[in-house]
Amino acid sequence: MSGGALRVTETDIPGLLIIDLPVHGDARGWFKENWQREKMVALGLPDFQPVQQNVSFNEQVGVTRGVHAEPWDKLVSVAHGQIFGAWVDLREGESFGRSVTVEFGPEKAVFVPRGVGNAYQTLAPQTAYAYLVNDHWTAEARDSYTFLNLGDPTVAIDWPIPLADTIRSEADLNHPVLDAVIPAKPLRTIIIGANGQLGRALQAALPNAEAVTREELDLTNPEAFDWSGVGTIINAAAHTAVDAAESERATAWAVNVTGVRKLVAIARKHRATLVHVSSDYVFDGTRSEHPEDEPFSPLGFYGATKAAADELVATWDRHYVVRTSWVIGEGKNFIATMAGLAERGIEPTVVADQHGRLTFTDTLAAGIVHLLRSQADFGTYNLTNSGPVQTWADIAADVYELCGKDRSAVTPVTTEEYAAGRDMAPRPEWSTLPLDKISATGFQVPAPPDGLGLS
Repeated sequence: MSGGALRVTETDIPGLLIIDLPVHGDARGWFKENWQREKMVALGLPDFQPVQQNVSFNEQVGVTRGVHAEPWDKLVSVAHGQIFGAWVDLREGESFGRSVTVEFGPEKAVFVPRGVGNAYQTLAPQTAYAYLVNDHWTAEARDSYTFLNLGDPTVAIDWPIPLADTIRSEADLNHPVLDAVIPAKPLRTIIIGANGQLGRALQAALPNAEAVTREELDLTNPEAFDWSGVGTIINAAAHTAVDAAESERATAWAVNVTGVRKLVAIARKHRATLVHVSSDYVFDGTRSEHPEDEPFSPLGFYGATKAAADELVATWDRHYVVRTSWVIGEGKNFIATMAGLAERGIEPTVVADQHGRLTFTDTLAAGIVHLLRSQADFGTYNLTNSGPVQTWADIAADVYELCGKDRSAVTPVTTEEYAAGRDMAPRPEWSTLPLDKISATGFQVPAPPDGLGLS
C-alpha cells in the first residue's frame, strides 16, 4: 500500500479530478482517509457537501456498469478490489464526448461533477465500489439521468475485458450511442427581478439564465417556485422605495428580509450560489468611503432591511453580496430625469452634499458575471463605476452640459433645504465605495459611459 502524499490532479474533462489517497498499511491491514473535507478542499476539490454514501459490491471479475451521468456530484472510490474506471463528459459544451480512464484500487478516488457519465469494470473478485453523492437518490431522480452505451464506437473506451465477456445489466446493454444522447443540461441560473433595471441588464449578460418576474416568483413566498436543478440564484429584486419604506415597513421587511431569509434556505438546500445586491444605505455615510467590512450603521428603515439581509446571506457559504450605489439603468433614472428637465428648460435644485459614484447596470451585471465565472472567493464586494467622487448636483450639471445647456441652470442645495416640506427618509452624506477588492479579482471597473449613456 502507498503512504504517499494526498494529491488532487485535473484531467481532460473539466471538473473531473483524480485524488491520490495515502494508504497506510501494516500487518493488520490498511487505513485511509477516503473523504477529508479540510485537506481535499484546500487542494482544489469542490466542497460538494455529500449527503449519502452508497456501496456497490461486485462478486465477480468483469462486472461492468454505466455509463450514467447523474444529477449530482459524486466522489467514487474502491474499498476493496480493483477497477478500470471510465468517465465521459455528457454535458453541453465543447468537451461533450471527451473521455478519461483510470485503473485503480483503494489508493485513489475520483471526483465526478454533475453531468459527467460514470462507468467502471471490476478487475478483481469481491470488489467494493463506494461513492458519496450530494443529493438523496429517489426514483424520480433517475428520470433526469443521461446515459451512454458502454460500447459506444465514437468514444471507444478501451475496456481491459472485452464487453462481450462481461457481466452487464439489461438496461446498460440498451443505452444510446453518443450521436443519440441528449446532453445533460447545466444547472439553472435564476434571475429574480426580470423587469427591473438590473434584471434587464443581467438578462443581456446571461442570455441562458431564466429571468422571472414578480408574478412568477413572489419573494414573500419563494418556496412556491420550482427550484429543481438550480445552481445559481441572483437576487436583483427588492423593495427599493427608500422613502415609502418608512411607512410601508411590513412590506419592505417581508420582501427585503423575510424573502431573503427564505432564499438563503433554498440556496442552502440546493447547494446553489446566491448573489444578492446590497446598498450603500447600510451605512450612515459619516465616513468618506465605505469598505466591505465596515460595520453596519443604517440611517433609515430601508437601510436597516438591507443590512439585515446582508447578514442573512452571509450565513450561507456560497454567497456573493454585491454592494452598490446610485444605480442607473434602462428606464426611469436620475440621468434620464435631468435630461428631460433640461430639454423642457427647467432649472432644478439638486442636492450638493451627498457624495458618491454612479453605477450603470451594465457594469453591475458584468461584475456579477465576472465573480461567477472567475469563481472568485465568496464574500462581499463593492461595485460601482470608477472615476471621481461627485455630488448629485455635479452629475446634474454634467447632464445639462451634455444636453447643450448651461451648467449654472442647476442650483446646488443642501439635503436639509431640499427635504423641507417633503416626507423624505434620511440619506447617507457619503456613499463612496472603494473598489480595490473586486479589482483584485481581475475585474477592470469601467468609468461611466461616454455621454453618461445619453443618445
